[in-house]
Amino acid sequence: MVPKSGSCPVFQGQSVWVRALDEAGVYELCFDRQGDAINKFDDRTVEELRQAVNALAGVADLRGVLISSAKEVFIVGADITEFGAKFSQPAEAISAGVAHSNTVFVALEDLPVPTVVAINGFALGGGLELAVSGSLRVMSSAAQVGVPEVRLGLFPGFGGTVRLSRLAGPAAACEWVTTGRPQTAPAALACGVVDEVVAPEALRESALGLLRRAIAGEVDWAARQQRKRDPVPLSAAERTAVFEAAVAATEPLSARHQPAAQRAVEMMAEAAALDRAGALALEARVFGEVACTQAARSLVQAFVNDQALKKLFKRHAQAATPVRRAAVLGAGIMGGGIAYTSALRGVPVRMKDIQPSALELGMGEATKQLARGVKNGKLSQERANGVLAAITPQLDSAGFDQVDGVIEAIVENLGIKQKVLAELEGQLAPGTLIASNTSSLRIDDIAQPLQRPENFVGMHFFNPVPMMPLVEVIRGSRTSDAAVSTAVAYAVAMGKTPIVVKDCPGFLVNRVLTAYMRGFLQLVADGADFLQVDRVMEAFGWPMGPAYLEDVVGMDTGSPVSDVISAGYPERMPRLERDALRLMASEGRYGQKNGIGFYRYEADAQGKPRRSIAPDTPALLARLQPDRPRAFSDAEIVDRMMLPMIVEAAHALEDGVVGSPAELDMAMQLGLGFPAYAGGPLQYADWLGLPEVVARCDRLAPELGAALQPTARMRAMAATGTAYYPHRSA
Repeated sequence: MVPKSGSCPVFQGQSVWVRALDEAGVYELCFDRQGDAINKFDDRTVEELRQAVNALAGVADLRGVLISSAKEVFIVGADITEFGAKFSQPAEAISAGVAHSNTVFVALEDLPVPTVVAINGFALGGGLELAVSGSLRVMSSAAQVGVPEVRLGLFPGFGGTVRLSRLAGPAAACEWVTTGRPQTAPAALACGVVDEVVAPEALRESALGLLRRAIAGEVDWAARQQRKRDPVPLSAAERTAVFEAAVAATEPLSARHQPAAQRAVEMMAEAAALDRAGALALEARVFGEVACTQAARSLVQAFVNDQALKKLFKRHAQAATPVRRAAVLGAGIMGGGIAYTSALRGVPVRMKDIQPSALELGMGEATKQLARGVKNGKLSQERANGVLAAITPQLDSAGFDQVDGVIEAIVENLGIKQKVLAELEGQLAPGTLIASNTSSLRIDDIAQPLQRPENFVGMHFFNPVPMMPLVEVIRGSRTSDAAVSTAVAYAVAMGKTPIVVKDCPGFLVNRVLTAYMRGFLQLVADGADFLQVDRVMEAFGWPMGPAYLEDVVGMDTGSPVSDVISAGYPERMPRLERDALRLMASEGRYGQKNGIGFYRYEADAQGKPRRSIAPDTPALLARLQPDRPRAFSDAEIVDRMMLPMIVEAAHALEDGVVGSPAELDMAMQLGLGFPAYAGGPLQYADWLGLPEVVARCDRLAPELGAALQPTARMRAMAATGTAYYPHRSA
């Protein structure tokens, strides 16, 4: 069945059209977003859907409607770029907007004829909510459906919680909503979310066949629609049992400070006893409340930031020289991790070291990572063998003249790096990218002896390389734009998220982290209990408290790095005379690596270090605390840890170290595990409000000094009610 030849569209929009098919009374409502490869629910599309449904309701001979997509996917969800402005409104206004949009889906559901939805590709979020508003659904066997909103700190707001509870049952609906996982066609069929699953090439004809049967009365489509208008057919006792189980299943999965999943289940439990109108009203009200949470606003902004970064990456790709063959200079765990990551993503690597033992260690790291992938089912053994074969360990520089890029990962010593890279440069083709994986040395200093410093950048990988997504691409004063773009494109090809930063002490992530860690060191020096500080900051949302983090890093590493970075910012980071890291290192308490630091460590049955309290730590730290123990409230600890981080992040942004708030916050999330619900230092500042940030800093600065002194721009932003992210400005 095809659109009727020569027929005028019943409705024609920029995202939706309606046309008569060549069978009397049968019409097609098609999502076909002009100028885009996908369909999504932005405000325009919702309004066009309203007009399309109204147009269908006015068709005198209407007997049935096929709902389809002209794209390779059905509808991928809402236009999240619109959320920022919407979610800056009060909860009541957000709820009212959702309720208004919901009337479109109700109008579609209440058409007096059968509607069959043909689901291809992805029907996610609002796409699935649209699909379950139809009478019947036919799904391609290759398609996936789901409601991933919980990943944005939300839950479905276009009636998804209401209709899924009545189609799939409350238990399955709660699982879909709280996990956000995409579901396969067989899973959707088993749950009753779709009525048929067919091969992709048979989707349209199968959907039309089901529509014909519904029109002929062979399928009771009206009863299926009515089921979605009624309360869930369970007794009060049955509802209680189902939703109590759902709450219990949700609690361990809910991320800290992210209430969406829990609120969704609680709301769905109440809505199950209501009719459609009452349930939709409740969903809209609670959605508005959840959309105003810190988690929702931060997670939505993080998604928008990620999309902005991808656009930047595309621009860099246009100016980059593709790295098709690479080399890593320096093996070991770090070099092996870089080589493995490159080879895994299809870029073969030569890995050179002067020590056979280091090459063995590097190849061992790659082998270990590949074995883990095979064990987890992510790689076949054949694929793993191919990746390993793409890494060539060598003691010489053979073939280096054929590579497009080299990453140096040797010892963190300026003189050695300068000597090795100067020798390397002469062995490479003139345009070859040279990148240093330095974590603390200045790029300009390393580049001093190079003949072609324009080809030299920093590529700071975070450890462990296979796990950590961030790479800082450091631009030296003589680095060319082309070299930066090539490094960015290579990092993207390796599956990483590169953030371009300016050469400065600590670059971006470690510079801002140092301000945070110095807040901890000052707290300890002022008499704070390090156990309380760890507990408070872990409760705030950090993966580990600052003392535990330093134990993992190692005091012999963390203490000198802190000193080097601090020396670059002497006004805000003067030398700490009472420094717990320096004390620990001087006592040989290096942390996990030798079993004792702030905590004590013993290997468990799997050989992993298990943390326990070290009874002698308080007495050791008491040497640094002339006023002896001092009580701090949890709120004081949070401010003394987080405010220096905000101030240093503001300095980094204003100094041009990073190009935008989005890049800064993403770097802190990906490189440090900054709590997702808080979004990053600048998002956190926006949530508190710049006037509040400045006021808190001013209260603490007389005691704690310049580290807590807001910048002039921060004060101006506070005075004018502006924010780092414009939609949050007053």
